[in-house]
Order: sequence, then structure tokens, then C-alpha cells
Amino acid sequence: MTDQGSAAAAVEPATKYPAVRRIRFRFMDDTSGKYFVDDDIVFSHFVAGLSGAFPPGEESFIRSVRRYADTVTDPVLKKRVAGFIGQESAHGLQHRRLNDKLIELGYPVRWWDSAAAKDRLTRSERRLGAQVHLAMTAAAEHYTAVLAERVLSSDELQAIPGDAEVWNLLNWHALEELEHKSVAFDVYREMVGSEWTRILVMAFMFSATLPVTAVTLAYSLSRDSRARRQPLRLIREAYALARGPIFRGLGRDLVKYARPGFHPDDIDTSALLDRWQQQLFGVDGALVDHLK
Repeated sequence: MTDQGSAAAAVEPATKYPAVRRIRFRFMDDTSGKYFVDDDIVFSHFVAGLSGAFPPGEESFIRSVRRYADTVTDPVLKKRVAGFIGQESAHGLQHRRLNDKLIELGYPVRWWDSAAAKDRLTRSERRLGAQVHLAMTAAAEHYTAVLAERVLSSDELQAIPGDAEVWNLLNWHALEELEHKSVAFDVYREMVGSEWTRILVMAFMFSATLPVTAVTLAYSLSRDSRARRQPLRLIREAYALARGPIFRGLGRDLVKYARPGFHPDDIDTSALLDRWQQQLFGVDGALVDHLK
């Protein structure tokens, strides 16, 4: 291992416990149309697809960590695991509420959360085994942390017009992803520890990301009759999404995870977290009135 990798491996786990917030959003009560992200068909379908995938994905992450929760010996990590599970459960609940609205608007996201899809997912987890499943969660948490940092740090993204409550959900979700970004990783490091498995799992996920994203987005658009009638608009919007702040330089940020000795806390997001914790949940925070 290189000196740089050794230094990274020495990073101490975070000691703050992820805060579990009981929150409720009021989705699209005054929506003026189906395409809730800047009247952009492709961007709206992309966000809808993400929301559709989150509930079963969050439940899979929870299952992977729970398999090891009783055998984690570090008392601080145990409390962080409890916070991780609480936050991910809340994310799934609120995204399901948004998904109900998206289904009403005609987005084909129900299949993500179907009984058949859940059954396939749990059977796949059993075939992969506990160690690989946890490695996949740790890698996926890096994905969500990278996206969360982009959402919260990009003035360009924050300035995109859209349904205010959907933006509130995304900002809250992004904040909490950064709060618990190293929990699954630290469980993996304590209970499994194999760097090769961690890196190889990430390599597989990295190679699958673009094809899976493209196929699921194309499927969603294919079910939209208005979208099918405007192929040139779809090409223009898809190009803008691919070149925009979500995907611009994304690969460079994701592959940092493949460096031997990498730890999520090598990427310092503490100042960003402090700012958004205050902005959303401070005394005059934008989401204080959403807390239950």
C-alpha cells in the first residue's frame, strides 16, 4: 500500500451520530404540470426514476448493515448504525409518499417497489452473500454522497426552477446522506475489511451505472406519450442533462473510492454540512415547520 493509502486508512471513523428527524413533506399541492423540474421532460423523468428506486434501495442498504449490527463491537459505531437505519427508513417513507404522487402524474415508477422486484432483490442479496452485499452498500453510499455533495454545493443546481417541496425533499435527503456517508463503510471495514472485495465491487458498480441509468430512463420516457411525440426535444434535454452539473466530472469523483486506503471522510464535507444543517433545521430553518 502506498504512503498516501496508508494515511487514508488511518482516518478515524466519524463520531457524530446521524440525527433521525421525523419529517413530513407536502408534495406538489400546487403543481402546475407534470414536468416538475423546470418543465424539462428528461430531467423530470430522471428525478422521478431516482425517487422510485430509493425506497427498495434504502431497505436493501438497511438489510446489509443489520446483518452485522449485533456483532459490531465499537459502541460509537453501534449508535451510528442506529442513526443510519433511522435516517434510511425515513428516506424510504418520504420517497414512497412522493412516488404515490408521481404515479398519479403518470410516471412509471411503481415497478421499482413491486413485490416481484423486492423478491428478486432479496434473492440476489442472498446469492451474493453478506460480505459482498455490505460492500455494495458501502459503494452505493459513496454514490449517494457524491450526488448529495453536488446537490448541496452547486448554485447551478439549486437555481433550477422546480416544485419547491420536491427540492426540499432532495436537499433534506442530500444532507442526511452526507451525515451518514461513512457508516456502512466503517461497518464493512470493521466486520469484513477486504480492500480487494471493496474495490472490485465498486468497479462492477461503476461499469454498470451508465447502462442501467440509460435503460431505466429510456423505459420511463417510452411510457410517456407526450415525450414520444417530441424526439428532438428529448435529445436536446438529454444532452443538457448529461453535460450538466449532476453528471459533469462524475466519474472522476466516483473513482476516488477505488484508491487503496480510501475512506469517505477523506472528502471533507463538514463545512457544507454545517451550512445546510443551519439552513434547513436551524432556528429559522426552511424545514423546521416540516418536523413532527
